[in-house]
Amino acid sequence: MKDLLNSLKTKQEDFTSITAGLASPQMVRSWSFGEVKKPETINYRTFKPERDGLFCAKIFGPVKDYECVCGKYKRMKHRGVVCEKCGVEVTLAKVRRDRMGHIELAAPVAHIWF
Repeated sequence: MKDLLNSLKTKQEDFTSITAGLASPQMVRSWSFGEVKKPETINYRTFKPERDGLFCAKIFGPVKDYECVCGKYKRMKHRGVVCEKCGVEVTLAKVRRDRMGHIELAAPVAHIWF
């Protein structure tokens, strides 16, 4: 039993330093799944994310597991399909936590933290 508990313990690594830097605009665009073009978040009538907005399902992924926004594709049998009507990939909703969008600005802006 002790061997099992010892094997589950994580090994502590010794680090001498950690370096953090700014990402270049090209790097941010490579991470991005699309451009956010509108400031709207959710439609107040339908409670669905606005297209090209801050919560856009096309950019960040579906709101419900294995279901596109328009409802054409539902269930797991359609996973990986991109809906031709709404442009949403049919996959797990938790991909919204990992996906990133970008905003194109007219001029470069420095962030106050850096």
